[in-house]
Amino acid sequence: MSDCNAYIDANRDRFLEELFDLLRIPSVSADPKFAPDVLRCAENVAMNLKAAGADNVEIIATEGYPVVFGERHVSPDLPTVLVYGHYDVQPADPLELWDSPAFEPIIKKTDLHPEGAIFARGACDDKGQFFMHVKAFEAMVQSNALACNVKFMIEGEEEVGSAHLEPFLELHKEKLAADIVLVSDTGIIANDIPSITVGLRGLSYVEVEITGPNRDLHSGLYGGAAPNPINILCEMIASLKDEDQRITVDGFYDDVVELSEAERTAMAEAPFSEEEYKKSIDISAIEGEAGYSAPERMSIRPTLDVNGMWGGYTGDGAKTVIASKAMAKISMRLVPNQDPDQITELFTRHFEAIAPPSVKVKVTPHHGGQPAVTPTDSIAYMAASMAMEASFGRTPVPFRGGGSIPIVASFENILGLKTVLMGFGLDSDAIHSPNEHYGVFNYFKGIETIPLFFKHFANLSRS
Repeated sequence: MSDCNAYIDANRDRFLEELFDLLRIPSVSADPKFAPDVLRCAENVAMNLKAAGADNVEIIATEGYPVVFGERHVSPDLPTVLVYGHYDVQPADPLELWDSPAFEPIIKKTDLHPEGAIFARGACDDKGQFFMHVKAFEAMVQSNALACNVKFMIEGEEEVGSAHLEPFLELHKEKLAADIVLVSDTGIIANDIPSITVGLRGLSYVEVEITGPNRDLHSGLYGGAAPNPINILCEMIASLKDEDQRITVDGFYDDVVELSEAERTAMAEAPFSEEEYKKSIDISAIEGEAGYSAPERMSIRPTLDVNGMWGGYTGDGAKTVIASKAMAKISMRLVPNQDPDQITELFTRHFEAIAPPSVKVKVTPHHGGQPAVTPTDSIAYMAASMAMEASFGRTPVPFRGGGSIPIVASFENILGLKTVLMGFGLDSDAIHSPNEHYGVFNYFKGIETIPLFFKHFANLSRS
């Protein structure tokens, strides 16, 4: 790998500049006003794949935003790695909380990134991480070190649930045929503690609407008799958890897989400092389900969180009204055996049942996804472990993440492929938040590690 590393070192500045060009494109899939930018971003990804040495590069239309595909076939005797990533990003709002413009990338030093971090929306999730694969691929091609066949599938709808990706997989099974899927949309415990994600939570996401009177009312003339949808919504949401922080939706825990004490003990070996955690997000105490540690609450237990809530008057000054409507967005992270469609149905039934007769309730399901657990005894996992040990100088820790990548379950169900989740971000990188960033160290550590994965996966596949 010496030639490959030499190529990476010689092209560091260009690798950063090309990532910056990608980050400047506001490819926000959730907001239709950014649709031209999302399409422009797909074109940028295709251009970079071609420049890196990929063949048969295509921008393939779906019912939503397109998928960018490219490949390079080395030999039928070698295994094939399917690299997955996404070029769409979260909205940057609230823009006023960014220290620098969200789509004008800049490198700044931080306590956790003394070498500097790239600040921009999508820097870590997922442009910086999938672009590592493009640059690692380029380095392998240019140094004649590509040890596996490779295919790229970079989509544009992950942040809105990948609704059109399963039909895409069904339609293109032959094109996507591979031996393993490699994904970098996760992270590591710390820059000196590498880890490989072996589990992800699923997701059920809903929007709720409470309607009371047929118009906004004067709170003096009507207050005390007319139902107040905002008050009622607050009371309903507050009732969704009990005093032990357990979710009160009937049947919510029926299919939850409980880990054994041995499994929980093994999980506890991963380093975690509660004091550092509290300090990192400036809180004085943690919360969560009774009987479980903070790392367990964030990985192996389901959750219910309000992601946004609005209604009534929120402008400057006072306007004494009882709002006609109140709305909220609610996400539920799910663990193995919980089905997102079933959970959405249970939530809807429960939420409608707890509403007082004075209001109308509407629950609108949005996107969801299945939880996933990946094996630690496969040759692909072993190849990832060997690669990270070589680049970090330390054996990586298997780790269950709290986020969701719905497509992982689809890869197995539709393509019959397992996934290796070899990400390089940190929890502190503020993904989905203002001031998202990605360490320069992490970006280049990924580019350095990916060729090692290809080498070890090819060797293990032959043995």
